[in-house]
Amino acid sequence: MSMLGTKWKLHGNGKSVRPGEVVAPGERLTWPLTIGVGMQHVVAMFGATFLVPIITGMPPATTLFFSGIGTLLFLVITQGRVPSYLGSSFAFIAPIMASQQQFGVPGALGGVVLAGVGLAIIGAVVQKFGAGWINRLMPPIVTGAIVALIGLNLAPAAKNNFDAAPVTAVITLATIILVSVLFKGILGRLSILVGVVVGYLVAIVRGEVDYAKMDAAAWVGLPHFQTPEFHLGVVGLFVPVVLVLVAENIGHVKSVSAMTGQNLDGVSGRALMADGAATVLAGFGGGSGTTTYAENIGVMAATKVYSTAAYWVAGVFAIVLSFSPKFGELIATVPAGVLGGAATMLYGMIGILGVKIWVQNKVNFSNPVNLTTAAVALIIGIADYTWTIGELTFTGIALGSAAALVIYHGMKAIAKARGSVAEPETEQAGLPPAVKAAINAAAKRTPKKRP
Repeated sequence: MSMLGTKWKLHGNGKSVRPGEVVAPGERLTWPLTIGVGMQHVVAMFGATFLVPIITGMPPATTLFFSGIGTLLFLVITQGRVPSYLGSSFAFIAPIMASQQQFGVPGALGGVVLAGVGLAIIGAVVQKFGAGWINRLMPPIVTGAIVALIGLNLAPAAKNNFDAAPVTAVITLATIILVSVLFKGILGRLSILVGVVVGYLVAIVRGEVDYAKMDAAAWVGLPHFQTPEFHLGVVGLFVPVVLVLVAENIGHVKSVSAMTGQNLDGVSGRALMADGAATVLAGFGGGSGTTTYAENIGVMAATKVYSTAAYWVAGVFAIVLSFSPKFGELIATVPAGVLGGAATMLYGMIGILGVKIWVQNKVNFSNPVNLTTAAVALIIGIADYTWTIGELTFTGIALGSAAALVIYHGMKAIAKARGSVAEPETEQAGLPPAVKAAINAAAKRTPKKRP
């Protein structure tokens, strides 16, 4: 492959994928098939990517433009080794909404830029020294807590939109739930997009959609660009987002490695730097912060096509769509009721992703360090505790994330010095719960040796 990762080999005859094989990142199918797969990736990211600007009140077309530009930048920086679409990150929703209340949209964009710079710096360190230190700083109990509290912190915002049009919201939510279990393959994976479309049609029938701005918009034109302002007060809001983006990017690289059978550890740092650069670019122009997308992993798993050529197609297609102001205003007409139904599912999913991290890594909540870390961090995040120091205001997400880090490492250091925690940090594999409980109880009864 070239330095840009744009020299793809044809996979087999280019027309099919044999059972048990995959189209590797450095391969491609025929161009008609590659274009088709690329357009599937755009559809897959559509619903989630547009929800962020719609909820935060930012221009959808601008966000789409920078997601396309960011995707192409990501492919170049990773030299075509990591297939990924960079869509809007849900982790930015809460800090953007909070910072807008105090500093407006320019202040929120400044926070997006700072988060991108922080992520790029971490990526450079990871590329130089490896990702082992990240795993030590943010073990699964900490990462899961931060991801969970970011989603659950947004619960009041979902309720406010839901209350604006309960009937539309209920139908939207019910559709998302049913589609996810009624259909297999790509349609089932696009349940949020399908739910939004059905909810939107219901909202039209109920007279909840306003097309005034769309009618006035031109068919072709530039996206609406905005410049950022930088305020010290947004720092505490956006720092936790960096930690989540690190976890998402590292997880994406590991997932692609597992599915393609290629060791991509060597480009983990590049992936972080690329996402950081794309987020900085978006912040300077008026778009939402970006991240690698699980929705597109679903498309790759379904098609067995991991070719980065398809992502070049997706990125270019997204950029082309962004040059239609009328299309952008159409997306912006999605009413509050539809957003309320979708957000109820979406924000809950973010929260449960944190729990999923705990489950997958077999976090042992009999260990008081793990239990305390999660318990305190979640309550601070969900209740949205606030702490103001001069111009700096730390809200629930920032305080909850800090609490998770400080409590975990602080308690672990004290417990190690005192020898006071007998339970392991992870569940003991292969033993029934009753046996594990008996082992833990015996460990507590065993007298410690005196020096």
